[in-house]
Amino acid sequence: MTEERKGHIQKESEPPHGIKVIALDVEGTLISNAMSQFPRPGLKFFLEQCQQRASRVVIFTAISHRRFEALARTLVHEGSAPPWFATLEFIEWSGPHKDLRFVPGVTPQQVVLVDDLEQYVAPGQQAQWVKAPAFEAPYSPQDRGLWQVLDAFDRLGLYNAPSK
Repeated sequence: MTEERKGHIQKESEPPHGIKVIALDVEGTLISNAMSQFPRPGLKFFLEQCQQRASRVVIFTAISHRRFEALARTLVHEGSAPPWFATLEFIEWSGPHKDLRFVPGVTPQQVVLVDDLEQYVAPGQQAQWVKAPAFEAPYSPQDRGLWQVLDAFDRLGLYNAPSK
């Protein structure tokens, strides 16, 4: 099924905004840090929104894959994250930046990186970065950082995922 928009025929599987992947940082973005692992307020809702707004959601973090799997299982067990969070694709990377070219199957322009630290954004990829306000001590239950990220998604036109 196709949809006609401004003289362009767009397949339902093509996102109108061009973004196919939401790449999520973990520490300081979704949780406090890998040691204390306090989930950010609204985490489960935010993750569900990410799943609805992109074809893929991936983890792009400085913590090890093994450590992520353990903390993801804990968050799922506690009810702070949906069950599928524990099985998200994990992006292996090296170097000083989270270069979006590490995300397989897409171009960097088809990925948004949600991260609290600009220093991890690869040179030339700042347009693909959605800044998450840092989730830092004292870890307020009134923190609205993930809602601010969702507002940024709205400004990008990242509303609904294409048909999966």
